[in-house]
Amino acid sequence: MKKVAVEDAVGHVLAYDITEVNLAKGLKHRAYKRGHIIAAEEVEHLKSLGRRSIFIEDGNSTGVHEDDAARIAAPLIAGKNIKYDAETSEGKVSFYAEIDGLFKVDEERLFEINNIGVPSLPTIHNNMSVEAGKQVAAFRIIPLVCEQSVMDRVKEILDTPLIEVKPFVIKTAAMLITGSEVYEGRIKDGFRPKLEPKLKRWGVDLIDYRIVPDEPEIVIKAVKEMAEKADMLITTGGTSVDPDDITAQALLDAGVTYEMKGSQIQPGNNMTMGYYGDKPVCAIPAAALHFTATSFDILLPRILAGEKIGKKDMALLAHGGLCHFCSKCVYPICPFGRG
Repeated sequence: MKKVAVEDAVGHVLAYDITEVNLAKGLKHRAYKRGHIIAAEEVEHLKSLGRRSIFIEDGNSTGVHEDDAARIAAPLIAGKNIKYDAETSEGKVSFYAEIDGLFKVDEERLFEINNIGVPSLPTIHNNMSVEAGKQVAAFRIIPLVCEQSVMDRVKEILDTPLIEVKPFVIKTAAMLITGSEVYEGRIKDGFRPKLEPKLKRWGVDLIDYRIVPDEPEIVIKAVKEMAEKADMLITTGGTSVDPDDITAQALLDAGVTYEMKGSQIQPGNNMTMGYYGDKPVCAIPAAALHFTATSFDILLPRILAGEKIGKKDMALLAHGGLCHFCSKCVYPICPFGRG
């Protein structure tokens, strides 16, 4: 590449994309594409963009151009169910989810790449649920050109894909409402209206729904029957520290196993995550009735993607696991549960 005055660039090939920003029009776009042959009538426009000199191709370029760096990195970054731009723009390539699912990124290797200092590879948060078409990452090098050694290091780090979207494998759920006061009609069940839409959003059908009294044998029987027919079982009520709350013990007696009772996330401390064989069982506390997002919402995408949630996962989620209790909830686009 060669740096020349704008007036001297007429008839030459532009060596990089040039961006135009027009605040009055709310515009930010690529005004000139790399490879464009500069015309005399474009000189004044280039000057209005703040260009007194520009880089043209001269056949003597060394290092790796921003466009080439993006093209090299893109197929190495993208894993399963990730697509990326067919063409770079302003030296950048963006990555998108191809399916609804759980976004995964190797955080340690992501740090390694960005710690080089020349590449820029931001992503959305690990373990976020995404819809098909959602942008999840972007890559570019910050300067126009970088040393070959930089891209050699990037390729070393990206020996396996960095990002992917795991499909949701849970397709059916059963919901067991426990509580004699609900069973007897003294109060109306508020859990189903809250939880069923969250399941439907990700394609999970509620195939069984029952309300039972606080009688251990009845709860145990219902747990076994419902867990056998659905991919996932949700129970509500009877999970707090009240001596009359029998659901957690009934789950154990029915054969549900879990490493710990409750979670470190607030709200939703009393959510119990267990398994009936290999099927997830979630005991949802009353917090789900009062808050838009609780521990259940944080864990749900990972559960639907078939990830097994254990004691260590719960402990790690304590960092960022305290809701900000905003006056207007914007979850999931917020720090809650992001670590």
